[in-house]
Amino acid sequence: MAPQSRAHRLLLAVCGVFALLSLVLVPLTLPLGWDETVYASRFAPYAPATPFSAPRTRGVPFLIAPVAAWSDSVVLLRVWLTLLSTTALYLGFRPWLRSLGRPSAAAVAAALYGGLWFVLFYASAAMPNHYTAMGAVGAVGLFLRRRQSPATCTGVFAGLALATLMRPNDGAALGAPLLAAALLVSAWRGWSRVLAVLGGLAVGALPWIVEAYVRFGGLRERLAEASEVQGDLRPLLSFVHHLTVMDGPLLCRPCDSDGIRPLAAEWWLVLPLLVAVGLWSVRGGERARRERHGRRQPGSPPLHATTPPLRAATPLLAAPLLATPRPATDLGRCLLAVATALCAALPYLLLVPYAAPRFLAPTHALLAPVAALGVLALGDSALASRRPYVATAALGLTLLGHLAVQLPLTHSNADIQAGARGDWARVAEVLHAHGVGAETGATSETESGASTKKAPPCLLRGNTSVIPIAYATGCTPGTPGDPRRPAALVLRDAEPPRWARAWPRHRVPDTYAPGWVVRVRP
Repeated sequence: MAPQSRAHRLLLAVCGVFALLSLVLVPLTLPLGWDETVYASRFAPYAPATPFSAPRTRGVPFLIAPVAAWSDSVVLLRVWLTLLSTTALYLGFRPWLRSLGRPSAAAVAAALYGGLWFVLFYASAAMPNHYTAMGAVGAVGLFLRRRQSPATCTGVFAGLALATLMRPNDGAALGAPLLAAALLVSAWRGWSRVLAVLGGLAVGALPWIVEAYVRFGGLRERLAEASEVQGDLRPLLSFVHHLTVMDGPLLCRPCDSDGIRPLAAEWWLVLPLLVAVGLWSVRGGERARRERHGRRQPGSPPLHATTPPLRAATPLLAAPLLATPRPATDLGRCLLAVATALCAALPYLLLVPYAAPRFLAPTHALLAPVAALGVLALGDSALASRRPYVATAALGLTLLGHLAVQLPLTHSNADIQAGARGDWARVAEVLHAHGVGAETGATSETESGASTKKAPPCLLRGNTSVIPIAYATGCTPGTPGDPRRPAALVLRDAEPPRWARAWPRHRVPDTYAPGWVVRVRP
């Protein structure tokens, strides 16, 4: 069996294990999270649409539309998303079977990326970051191909379009180094690459741009509102915040009270090491190949004695031959992947005042192929050592230790989310029991059977988690500045405003987090 065929089968196996681990560690019954309710409510006929703020895009609603448009089953939605995320993992890393000198690096890269706890957690989630990462790694892998066929250019276009549709800011950060390489680096210079990159960015960003003019008054206005919603984007340094969330929570905002657990941050130490070893191994391999090719047979005349200078001997042929770009080396390909990964990370490290592990998913995915070369190089060194069994066992135990950190984090964060999101359902049950949401907004029928006009949905306000609780209750979350009095207030460890202090108070029992109460308007 050819090495590429074996590597392809190994990649398929890795994708299968990824899907299986996700299903085992994250229950399919996990309730929808805050962001997921916003995306799902675009289609669900059983609850009012939640506010769709300026930073959000239509990418995830497009992904879940085949299920969310006709079913409210969380299990069915998560099965669908698991299939999509596993397919995306395969399509994202498949181009790397031929983009580097070692086809097996594609499967190892998929395992390194897919073994991270937040990637496994979001495999069945209606969130954009994994698809942004897979669009990015697939596009870069195809961009690095020496021959840009129509199919390859289409893949670059589709990958960047997917990444930009999911998150336009990530698409711009990913496209900038690829466009610079297609314009400035001779190994990748060509209009086919330029058009594929520009076309993917334009098509992916088009829905966001159109919506900016339809709903927000223009691009500048939407960008300004998006910055305000995200806590005022500005120059800062949030690298430490991203270290603190490597073991959770899913989002820290603010992150000042969270600490760094060295064991959970092991990937931040292992990843740079593997990338450095990968680059070193590629550079050493290329040096060895140059030495082999440059070695002359004994007794052969010097090259300059038998080969006339090309420019002097054939001036008409020299120009086009010298103008032909030299093919990119494996080192050059790896350096472009690393540069693109850093460009994807810098906006989150230097502009965003909060952190979430999923924000850097494209960076982890783009560094994974180079890190995979590092793993394979360490494996080769272990087999070539004086004690190959000891060295190989040490490398294997290190990788198993990495999984021993990541897999429990997946399960523990899933448990935390199940408890926290379960509170929203318990609050909704109390509201329903006191006449909020259960009947409000439903279509009623007269004695003759004729249906009456649907009443406006109930309005909820509170000091925390109003959007997901309103979604679970079938109400509309209140917005700042809305003069209407809500049907109920949802509060946690907070006192009601003066105008609602006389409203009946109902405690929410058996909650994961204590302190939940609701006050229902009499």
